[in-house]
Amino acid sequence: MGRLDGKIAIVTGAGDGIGRGIARRFAREGATVVVAELNEDSGSKVAIELEELGTPGLFLRTDVSNKQDVLDMVSTTVERFGRIDTLVNNAIMVTPEVPLDFKTDEMFEATLKVGLWAVWWAMHAVLEPMKAQGTGRIINFYSVDADNGNWLHGDYNAAKAGVGALTRTAANQWARYGILVNAISPIAASAAFQKMVEANPEILQAIPMMIPIGHMGDPEEDIAPAAVFLASDESRYITGATIPVDGGLHVPRLNTRPPDLSVFDA
Repeated sequence: MGRLDGKIAIVTGAGDGIGRGIARRFAREGATVVVAELNEDSGSKVAIELEELGTPGLFLRTDVSNKQDVLDMVSTTVERFGRIDTLVNNAIMVTPEVPLDFKTDEMFEATLKVGLWAVWWAMHAVLEPMKAQGTGRIINFYSVDADNGNWLHGDYNAAKAGVGALTRTAANQWARYGILVNAISPIAASAAFQKMVEANPEILQAIPMMIPIGHMGDPEEDIAPAAVFLASDESRYITGATIPVDGGLHVPRLNTRPPDLSVFDA
C-alpha cells in the first residue's frame, strides 16, 4: 500500500467494471482519484467508496464523446489539485453485436468518438500540465479483439487498433517530456461481460477452454494492479508497451465466428 501516495489520477468510465476497479485500487494505494463518469448515480457512488477507503474522490460528470467535457475534466482537475500524475483512458462504447457487414456509420461514429477520439482529446489535454511537471503517466486500453478481428466487434476493433498506434506514437514522442504512455489489454468480468453472459449463458462454461488460467479477471484484484504498476515509479523505464492482463487469452486467441450466421441474414 502507498505506492501512489500523493498522486492525482483521472479515470474515465470509473462508474463500474474495470474503471471502478482501478479507481478503488488507486485509492487503496494512496492516490486521489477523479471519477470521470457519465452516469451520475454510479459515479457519485464510486466517489463515496473512495472516501470510505480513506482518500479523496471527486466525481465529475463527463461525457467523453463530447470534447468540451473532456477538456473540462482535465482543467477542473488541475484547478482543484494543481497537477495530474496519471490519466487512465478506460471509457468504452459498445454497439449491437453484429458482423461487420451490418455495422452502420452511426455505430462506427459512436464507437470511434468514445473509444478513440476521446482518448486523443484527453491525452492532448493532459500534455501541457504533464510537460510543466516534467513527468506523467498515460494508461490506455487495448483489446485482443483488434488482433483477432472479432466477428461482432468491427467498430470496436478499429477503435482499439487506433488506440494501440496512438499509444506507441505518443510514447515515442513524449518520452522527452518525462511522460510515459502504455496500454493494458484486459479480460475481466466487467459490466459489459455480465450483459454478454445474460444473453449467452453458455459463455461461462466455455471460459476454462478459452483462458489458460481458467477464469475471468476481477477488475480490482486482477486488472487494476497492472494499472497501479504503470502509474507508479516502478514502471519508470517502460513506455510504448501493451501489457496483456488476460489470463493468457492472447496466447491461444479466441475464435469469435458465430456458429449460425443465418440469424444475421434473417
